[in-house]
Amino acid sequence: MKHTACNSRRHFLAGSAMSVSSVALTWMLQQDEAEAKPAKPSLVPQTFDTLPKPAPKPAQARSMISLWMQGGPSHHDIFDPKPEMAQYDGQPFPGDIKYDNAAQASSKVFHSPWKFAPRGECGMELSELIPYTSAIADDICLIRSMHTGVNNHGQSIRALQMGRVLEGRPSLGSWLTYGLGCEADNLPAFVALIDPGQLPVMGVENWQNGFLPSIYQGTVVRPQEPRILDLTPAAHLKGKPQTQSLDFLRELNQRHLSERPGQHDLDARIASYELAAKMQVAATDALDLSQESKATQDMYGMHAEDATTREYGSRCLLARRLIERGVRFVQVYTQNQLWDSHGSIIKSLPNACRKVDQPSAALVTDLKARGLLDSTVVHWGGEMGRLPVIQNDAGRDKIGRDHNTHGFSMWVAGGGFKAGHVHGATDEWGHHAVVDVVHHYDYHATLLHLFGIDHSALTYKWSNREQSLTDNQAGRVINEILA
Repeated sequence: MKHTACNSRRHFLAGSAMSVSSVALTWMLQQDEAEAKPAKPSLVPQTFDTLPKPAPKPAQARSMISLWMQGGPSHHDIFDPKPEMAQYDGQPFPGDIKYDNAAQASSKVFHSPWKFAPRGECGMELSELIPYTSAIADDICLIRSMHTGVNNHGQSIRALQMGRVLEGRPSLGSWLTYGLGCEADNLPAFVALIDPGQLPVMGVENWQNGFLPSIYQGTVVRPQEPRILDLTPAAHLKGKPQTQSLDFLRELNQRHLSERPGQHDLDARIASYELAAKMQVAATDALDLSQESKATQDMYGMHAEDATTREYGSRCLLARRLIERGVRFVQVYTQNQLWDSHGSIIKSLPNACRKVDQPSAALVTDLKARGLLDSTVVHWGGEMGRLPVIQNDAGRDKIGRDHNTHGFSMWVAGGGFKAGHVHGATDEWGHHAVVDVVHHYDYHATLLHLFGIDHSALTYKWSNREQSLTDNQAGRVINEILA
């Protein structure tokens, strides 16, 4: 295979001062990787793109925003009240507990110090720590019986984000964009909105494409300006100089394609170069929060006296702007271990809740007001919950809770999920999910169902077998949480 035109294009892209963006350049070069592979004879060449694809079955959801609470929010203190634990507070736990950190373990029961009360017309019991989420209780579906059963952060993150605890698997956003593409032709299909504090545990693995083609990898948007580096060309390169450079690139691409007749996958890759140029206008517009009214910005907490909500609120608002422009999947991450309450939970948990509570509720309210909630799934949760006993028993100000993946809570809203509904239950200690248990693969099967996809039918052949998000696990669609 000749590589002259290919190398010319690569040199042009890599060396050009008029590169549309570092993100777009990475995207282009990733796609060129497949170009060097020997072509396999086929009557219908396989192609990979992010063009919108019809759902195989009737679908209620068209897009998704995942609010990823990295570290493990304490369900005992936020979502899952256990008033009967009060009489055992500080006493030995009458059963077996699997500790993740045995060195700091304690068997003393730790009853939540925060008050719960029924919220909304549905009467959902929620903690005083989340007043804004409490105000949207009638719009959310609270799942109190989540289970992954793998107590370490990494493995449980992989279970909920990639379907298995194994490394190298595609993330949820990659699977969705592989199956359905993107309704926008000028923005990435899968966007990761990262926190300015730290990357979440597992870093880039959270938005990786795994064994799927690299076009399905998440595109990272920075938490500060410029949110996408090199998106806007320098003033002296705008206008005619850039137009001429893009025309030249288009000419090289067409010459390259004409020498390889019938390679429709190459044609699709060339189309992505055009997308990168379109992003200069579309992404700049989508990321411009100054277009939003002050009332909307205030709703997300962007101008609150307590600066805690400002940055996270801006990212939640960005997520809405991306979704309404046709992006398929957006994930908004909190920083590494924000919710990992091994110690000082009395102080750290209210701080974490304060950061995300108002923006998270605003997102649901805003989507609903714009008529987008019915077709957009909003997910809120992390990879685990916490144990019912004290960790780090060194005084009330220092105590915390260890990991618990055997029973924990998360909520979902919109996209066909039942509103104002509580599903499942943990035991009287909030330790194990015991009623209507939802395994991670059940959640994934249900989620794909709402997008019109049979979880066992969305597959990709790799390592000599068909792979899927649920990967032959016994995932079932949980009809009880569907509207």
